[in-house]
Amino acid sequence: MILANAFCLFFFLGTGTDPAVSTKSNHCLDAAKACNLNDNCKKLRSSYISICNREISPTERCNRRKCHKALRQFFDRVPSEYTYRMLFCSCQDQACAERRRQTILPSCSYEDKEKPNCLDLRSLCRTDHLCRSRLADFHANCRASYRTITSCPADNYQACLGSYAGMIGFDMTPNYVDSNPTGIVVSPWCNCRGSGNMEEECEKFLRDFTENPCLRNAIQAFGNGTDVNMSPKGPSLPATQAPRVEKTPSLPDDLSDSTSLGTSVITTCTSIQEQGLKANNSKELSMCFTELTTNISPGSKKVIKLNSGSSRARLSAALTALPLLMLTLAL
Repeated sequence: MILANAFCLFFFLGTGTDPAVSTKSNHCLDAAKACNLNDNCKKLRSSYISICNREISPTERCNRRKCHKALRQFFDRVPSEYTYRMLFCSCQDQACAERRRQTILPSCSYEDKEKPNCLDLRSLCRTDHLCRSRLADFHANCRASYRTITSCPADNYQACLGSYAGMIGFDMTPNYVDSNPTGIVVSPWCNCRGSGNMEEECEKFLRDFTENPCLRNAIQAFGNGTDVNMSPKGPSLPATQAPRVEKTPSLPDDLSDSTSLGTSVITTCTSIQEQGLKANNSKELSMCFTELTTNISPGSKKVIKLNSGSSRARLSAALTALPLLMLTLAL
């Protein structure tokens, strides 16, 4: 019996599992194990755990500045496939949810003796260019949108989760407010007491975290795996499409479609007229003459000499009109 109890104790200590929770149901524990199998993730996680747990004095639990820096390095340098699994793992019981809440070691990185006013915390964040940028990203990517399926801008869960994770490691660091496994509520460590006439603005700012359907849906979707195909795809194209019909350029009123002249003829000759080029040494006028005496099939590089009777008749008419055109341009 003693050996059996000793074996059980060794098993739970060795796996780091709470006896009340099986490994199968604790996705947060599975995420931590996956991190330990990756050298980079294990190294940076061990670093911030060591720094954030190091007590400086009886009155100072840790060096918060160094703890925040180590946390930023972890979330910035470790792929999201590891960090997101630890931060947004789904839970069915309190032990799992507490592990999720402890991911960022809140006693050092998140909690403080007293909660500051949220607007004061926001003002402090805005004095740091990086914190200010991360907060702006969060508001842009996690703002509640009631025109999308997921309540997120462009139905983009990943952008919202990335912005949330990007805020960890600053005074504005958000975290889970309790160990409720399913009722997900996150917030920075602040409240709106003492806001005065700014209380409404303060409450609105705080609700961007605590009552944000985009953020809540994104976290829940990642945890239960429904985020994979949430972004709606564009409308599917039909299997076969009708051939594209090009619009045929309109011809001048005095030319019928049967002449089969390319549009370059009209363009070239018109440009000569508009620019008022002299007829005696105009290269463009020579080109205009050449194009009038050949049939260029549209869409083809093949040039066909006009040898038929009807073609010769059209050529004669063109030659007759040419002196009049040259005289007009000369004037």
